[in-house]
Amino acid sequence: MELVGRTPNGANKGKFQIIPLGGLGEIGKNMTIFQYEDEIIVLDSGLAFPSEDMLGVDIVIPDMSYIIENKDRVKAVVITHGHEDHIGSLAYLMKEINCPVYATNLVCGLIEGKFKEHKVSPKCLRTIAAGDEVQIGSVNVGFIQTNHSIPDSCAVYFDTPIGTVLHTGDFKIDQTPVDGRLMDMHKFAELGNKGVLALMSDSTNVEKPGTTGSESSVGPAIKQAVGEAKGRVVLATFASNVSRIQQAVDAAVMFNRKVVVMGRSMVNVTEIAQERGYLNIPPNTIIDVDVMHNYTDDQIMILTTGSQGEPMAGLSRMATSNHRTVELAPNDTVIISATPIPGNEGAVGRTIDNLLRL
Repeated sequence: MELVGRTPNGANKGKFQIIPLGGLGEIGKNMTIFQYEDEIIVLDSGLAFPSEDMLGVDIVIPDMSYIIENKDRVKAVVITHGHEDHIGSLAYLMKEINCPVYATNLVCGLIEGKFKEHKVSPKCLRTIAAGDEVQIGSVNVGFIQTNHSIPDSCAVYFDTPIGTVLHTGDFKIDQTPVDGRLMDMHKFAELGNKGVLALMSDSTNVEKPGTTGSESSVGPAIKQAVGEAKGRVVLATFASNVSRIQQAVDAAVMFNRKVVVMGRSMVNVTEIAQERGYLNIPPNTIIDVDVMHNYTDDQIMILTTGSQGEPMAGLSRMATSNHRTVELAPNDTVIISATPIPGNEGAVGRTIDNLLRL
């Protein structure tokens, strides 16, 4: 998309281009170029998981050739939130270009972990907060608090000489978020009153009628299931859903259960979220898997990955009796606390089938 601004007397005020490289009309590998004249700002740098016919492929990343070919014109990378489909390819990108990366506190923590794995320096990271504005070249970039299934998510607007362009990022309007941080509808209204040249909006689940339920509405159901469980509770969810993890831990504490965290991504996110103040977990609640045998089954909750049927994730391995340390027993309660991402329904169904065969 190309937007051209002109003064009342017809003089050219510049050209603003929006170039999607991924995530538009598809799920995953979100990356969009916002370019005013010769100044490039990259929004998000995600990955996607391969389709079933892409044999031997682990991940799919956007085609970054335009960015790399024009790397001297790239002023910054801006991140909306910390999901894999928005930060999963950032380490690959930053091996090729040199510019600041702007992201919120939790997202910076998640990115640092990825950079460490890929031996990329974190010196490029710039921590911002919702409500901040940053001047990047000729463009003033602002960040707006939103709600999503991971904390510290933002919408981003670009104030350019020809007008304002708004990108919502992934969002839902949650009136009772677990962390108490409401979506800043006042800022959206303020931008609307001033006038927005172009809006790019999340459209996930737009085909479904009604509204998305509040994250806090899940808590009572988890507590009920944990309270009724006779043996161990195995709860699988997205590792990035910090609010869901918080509610699971709250349920474990309520019913005097210790929590064992399994799955590399679940362990990483839990540690980072705790360190940065996004998880409130009482001391001695989380225990190592090696001491789990010191407790009775009704004193244990296992938080694990695998809610999307990923074949190598914790729950999938448990469901096929291939997990290194956990063998599911008849008395265990398994909770899959996540909705399948479009395209993952078959994998989730296979995991459930395998659980039922045990």
